[in-house]
Amino acid sequence: MTASPRINSKPNCLEDSRPKLYTLVTGMKTFLVTGATGYVGGRLVPRLFGPERSVRVLVRDPARVLGRPWAAGVTVARADLATGEGLAEALRGVDVAYYLVHSMYGAGDFAELDREAARRFGEAARAAGVARVVYLGGLLPVAAASKHLASRAEVGAILAAHVPTTELRAGPIVGSGSASFEMVRYLTERLPLMLAPGWIDHEVQPISIRDVLSYLALAGEAPALGVLDIGADRLTFRRMVETYAELRGLRRVIWTVPAFMPTLAARWIGAITPIPNALAVPLVQGMVQSLVADTRRAREVFPGIAPLDYRTAVSLALVRVERGEVETRWSGALGSGPTATLEDSEGLARETRSRLVKASPEAVFRAFSGVGGDRGWPAWEWAWIARGALDRLAGGPGLRRGRRHPDEIFPGEALDFWRVEAAEPPRLLRLRAEMRLPGRAWLQWEAIPEAGGTRLVQTALFAPAGLLGTAYWYGLYPFHQFIFSAMVDALARRAEASL
Repeated sequence: MTASPRINSKPNCLEDSRPKLYTLVTGMKTFLVTGATGYVGGRLVPRLFGPERSVRVLVRDPARVLGRPWAAGVTVARADLATGEGLAEALRGVDVAYYLVHSMYGAGDFAELDREAARRFGEAARAAGVARVVYLGGLLPVAAASKHLASRAEVGAILAAHVPTTELRAGPIVGSGSASFEMVRYLTERLPLMLAPGWIDHEVQPISIRDVLSYLALAGEAPALGVLDIGADRLTFRRMVETYAELRGLRRVIWTVPAFMPTLAARWIGAITPIPNALAVPLVQGMVQSLVADTRRAREVFPGIAPLDYRTAVSLALVRVERGEVETRWSGALGSGPTATLEDSEGLARETRSRLVKASPEAVFRAFSGVGGDRGWPAWEWAWIARGALDRLAGGPGLRRGRRHPDEIFPGEALDFWRVEAAEPPRLLRLRAEMRLPGRAWLQWEAIPEAGGTRLVQTALFAPAGLLGTAYWYGLYPFHQFIFSAMVDALARRAEASL
């Protein structure tokens, strides 16, 4: 993990300098946001709040909304784009629907998954009388587009065939916690000498997350506008890295080398940064050709938006990271792949340890809800690092995803190679493993008030998949005796020391 960045410039004065264009709303409207727990959607939701408007979020699992700062201001509609279940009810009475989902992390043919999801959504939106859809897609190169970018454009066309649609096409989105920012950040921080393909000098046109949100919010108030390219200044990926290095006071050398294929480059990014191959591939493919926007129409339609230049966008992102004020992160999206929820059933192996802690339930909850990320794990840190490295080699997320905030935690967020399945302060935290395993695993902590303090209960659970899974669990059992016992002791000490 890299340390919190210290930047040379002081862009703090820019924090509130952008006009809050999303406040320009007239007439009572109901907005529906899909992808509300993702990187863009999670930031858009609170920016839609205001008088004479209602905000509804569409999620597969309503528990993922719990704890969000904006949760009390929305209504939650449970629906599944993959099956169409619940869509009719979710879209009833909606004026404007934001479509901010894609199946990049899904198993199988992601393009087909996106195609079917867009068709179901478009049909349901038309049947419900939705006035328009606002969709965030990706810029297309002049030459043939990659499979990922072509799929994004196809989704826009499918939506527009059913409901009047505004499709905003954006390049790399730059903001604290965005995949593009994190990729540049980790590559620049970790590599004093960078060997790069020749297409590192192709032009791209990034845009700050602030401007994306402004465009999205205003598009919800305008009539359907068709396709609009949005972006800020044009620059090469080389210049993106150099700009980051300048802001951080780092000396970096970039050499271009021949025959550096996109797939190889994506795997290299996956090895150096927290970005998984599934996301690194489309990011790299977006640089293989020049990817620039024709922003003339966007400037005409939205003259009040003056996009931030790349240097300023990176400066603001660094400030957010340094302050620990990252609203959402690229790893927060679950994608369309299957998920699992803990069910207490026969064949579920469990290890439970408990300690009576001389501290309040709130202090105990803070102790175990602060694990992972830059703080690491409270015991046998080297073992967790080794397990994360093995998982990365096996194609899993490893420990590099970290966590969005050092203390704050929401259901559905990524935490190293775990996913937060339940977070109920000050009582319960349950993590579900997303590492490569021959089965399904959970790690759970509870803080139970007890005379004289709080009972800290730590439980490791494993649902083995066949004989291999059973052998895996019992093969690790001797190590668990040391690691899990040391962990619960360390968490107890941490809670008592916080008093």
